[in-house]
Amino acid sequence: MHVSHLESAIDGTRFAPGLIHTLHKGRPLWVRYDLAAIGRSLKPEQLRERPPDLWRYRELLPLPKDARVVSLGEGLSPLVDCPRLARDLGLQQLWIKDESSQPTGSFKSRGMAVAVSMALHLGVQRLAVPSAGNAGGALAAYAARAGLRADVFMPDDTPEINVLEASLYGARVHLVNGLISDCGAIVNEGAARVGWFNMATLREPYRLEGKKTMGLELAEQFAWDLPEIILYPAGGGTGLIGMAKAFEELAQLGWLKATHRPRMILCQSDGCAPMVRAFEEGKRFAEPWPDAATAASGLRVPSAIGDFMMLDVVRGSGGSAQRGRESRIGEWMQRVAETEGISLCPEAAICFDVLHELRRQGAIQPRERVVVFNTGAAQKYVEVLRHLPRRPAASDRCDRLQPIDWTKFL
Repeated sequence: MHVSHLESAIDGTRFAPGLIHTLHKGRPLWVRYDLAAIGRSLKPEQLRERPPDLWRYRELLPLPKDARVVSLGEGLSPLVDCPRLARDLGLQQLWIKDESSQPTGSFKSRGMAVAVSMALHLGVQRLAVPSAGNAGGALAAYAARAGLRADVFMPDDTPEINVLEASLYGARVHLVNGLISDCGAIVNEGAARVGWFNMATLREPYRLEGKKTMGLELAEQFAWDLPEIILYPAGGGTGLIGMAKAFEELAQLGWLKATHRPRMILCQSDGCAPMVRAFEEGKRFAEPWPDAATAASGLRVPSAIGDFMMLDVVRGSGGSAQRGRESRIGEWMQRVAETEGISLCPEAAICFDVLHELRRQGAIQPRERVVVFNTGAAQKYVEVLRHLPRRPAASDRCDRLQPIDWTKFL
């Protein structure tokens, strides 16, 4: 283990590693590493000899070398070149980093793999999480793998697949008549009353380290020459924050070929855009978004404990926070699927609406290399799929008892 200490993101206070930590002054902690020691023991070319999962970056992860890894094969998702879609959007180079291939169908597998591994190592027995969808299923899966008990609290209008998934893995699922913030309040209170360990976004320091591996992978897949633009759908923001942390660590290791960092474009739906509003108003902290409503359930986060961390990342990269149109989610899911064969989640569809608008404005140039993160699989959003622009019609039905009208196939 190369962890040197943990550090408060709000004021820099240091904490010893190897102990159970949550928040400091109500705000998240960073995991810090002895990067000089890592640089002496690990070179980028050594990664080629390692298995294709996120644990290939073990030196840059917090789990001690002799501790048990709780794994389902997560990590190393494909970086898919999308030339037809690029051409449609007036770009020369466009990729989708496709997290739908992860063991639980979303990028949440990464964070939970590392967080549950650390929880098991630190002797935690009971886990709980508030979830608007994919995090609940991921915690349930990795808790089952580790032999730990999990309680998942979800808004009662959470997509049905997510509810069934968490139940399938043996978690106790509790539906709440409210938003994810209401679920979070229950988990916070229960942590003190019944002994749950709170696995909510950024309330423990290790989910962030798992999400960080998206940035490590992207750098490796680009041969350590990072793209100019990254569009990322951000609710709680661990993926966005984690990638920026990964790029900073790689820079300190001297592995990156160029000095530039990608401009990070934080994407939210116009039905729930607290980070966009804070960015536009020049604030470091975001006010809660009233009446949050979006079909992109992962973006229905009216307030985020890591708000200042997200805004620091965006501003520090020269990027921006942008609204995508809720009304265009189905259109973009269908367009990307038909054009490139990629199962796009609603959250990533918001990113494509943002990308389209930024290209129209000239804020992204044709020659800039662009990566959009698809954080989950479309199949997990049945409620959204039912309302796609194009669905099988009655006229497409084939009646085996009637002569086939072959003209309709012409």
